[in-house]
Amino acid sequence: MTAFTSTKPYMIRAIHEWCVDNGCTPHLLVAVNSRTRVPLAYVKEGEIVLNLNYSATKDLQITNDAITFSARFGGISQNLFVPINAVRGIFARENGQGMFFEIEPDLAPISDDSAQQKPDVEPALNAEKPPSTKKPTLTIVK
Repeated sequence: MTAFTSTKPYMIRAIHEWCVDNGCTPHLLVAVNSRTRVPLAYVKEGEIVLNLNYSATKDLQITNDAITFSARFGGISQNLFVPINAVRGIFARENGQGMFFEIEPDLAPISDDSAQQKPDVEPALNAEKPPSTKKPTLTIVK
């Protein structure tokens, strides 16, 4: 009997298409490991959420092996590479509906400490601000 290909990339493409067809913003939850190429400044607890909307990406390709695209982070265009086994989920930002996957055993996430040591990829996701060590405060403006 031949080995079947994984259903995971097909499900990712289907949920992405469903989000776009329904006017929702598809977001990808990624467990960052040594093979992923994402802006490490925005990795929190070994994960990052990426906006996969066509308006936020360029040359988006979801193949059976990886998701590749370029996006602007802090005004600088960067090429991203996410292996399919690093995808933890895909969901609509507006309502949270989507699909989440079990962590694959060969996936070894990197810690926040090791992410700080990697100099080759940096700036940030255009839709989100980097984590701050200072607590947010509200100021009344008159």
